Amino acid sequence: MPGVFTDYSAAVSTRLRQLDELAAAGGLDQAIGLLATALRDGGVIQAFGTGHSEAFAMELAGRAGGFIPSHALRLVDLVLLGSRPVTQLGGAEFERDFTVADELYALYDIRPADVFVIASNSGANGSTVGMALKAKAEGHPVIAVTSLKHSGGVSSRHPSGKRLFELADVVIDNLAPYGDATLEGFDGVAVGAVSSITAAYIAQLLTIGTAARLHAAGSLPPLYISANVPGGDAHNNDLENRYGARIKPHAYPR
Repeated sequence: MPGVFTDYSAAVSTRLRQLDELAAAGGLDQAIGLLATALRDGGVIQAFGTGHSEAFAMELAGRAGGFIPSHALRLVDLVLLGSRPVTQLGGAEFERDFTVADELYALYDIRPADVFVIASNSGANGSTVGMALKAKAEGHPVIAVTSLKHSGGVSSRHPSGKRLFELADVVIDNLAPYGDATLEGFDGVAVGAVSSITAAYIAQLLTIGTAARLHAAGSLPPLYISANVPGGDAHNNDLENRYGARIKPHAYPR
């Protein structure tokens, strides 16, 4: 039994080392440049992911040590803020529906300087491809975090026939294998998914790199302090109020 844990640890750590090497070699610099430019110009980082990739959006937007001018686009907002009935929640309908992107985009106060970071392991679902197309049509740069092995082996569920990696300005491979799970040998079924771990790591590398880029240029990075430390709320609220409904659409009247 301990051997499977060691095998999974190796599968994860090998990929994290590859991402470290990518970052050290400047492989994330283009994405970091887009993020830094957006923040310098008063933009917001718009993060989008569906299914388990929602965790990526949460890792990038609205957490301690992350950027205050950040916002996660969430499919549930189609019900909370939009016109979709609650009965449509709970399945894969929204995730695969290519028609939701325009309505979801329209729910928020998205401005020209904003940059989009879209995560999807498969990069093939209708909402993901639709959001990338919408962001591009509106003039926003798009950074994709996806599995090139998986996405390269599946067909798009969007009428355009495109996958996320074919639309983005910058593509970052999350290094997950086809099917996401890393360990074979369970009677033909694999176990040990890795995409959530590598995506979260990529989110942090992008945040760290962007903060360093801004600081090196003489700007104080607008970062969240944990609300669970003294002074955290005061620091965060002061900066949040500068962006208002752009980053907290539920908390402000529209």
